[in-house]
Amino acid sequence: MARELDSRSTDGIHVRLLWHPEDGHVSVAVKDTKTGETFELPINNRERALDVFHHPYAYAATRHDRSGKSGADSADTALATQSTGSRRGRN
Repeated sequence: MARELDSRSTDGIHVRLLWHPEDGHVSVAVKDTKTGETFELPINNRERALDVFHHPYAYAATRHDRSGKSGADSADTALATQSTGSRRGRN
């Protein structure tokens, strides 16, 4: 189960920085409560996790350009099953 390292919420968009201890990878999960869109972006070795955390839509668009799939195509059900964050108000 993923552990939340940080979270932020602005204008109905909830962004969470997650660590997955089972394999050590880090990801950023995004949920837009206005549109219902959810997606998760795994962080690769060339990326800075906090950059992806602060600009998830830019990274999702970049990945869409490279792969032909959008970040939303990698939607993760963990968003729905895990509580929303412990660090509200930090943007």
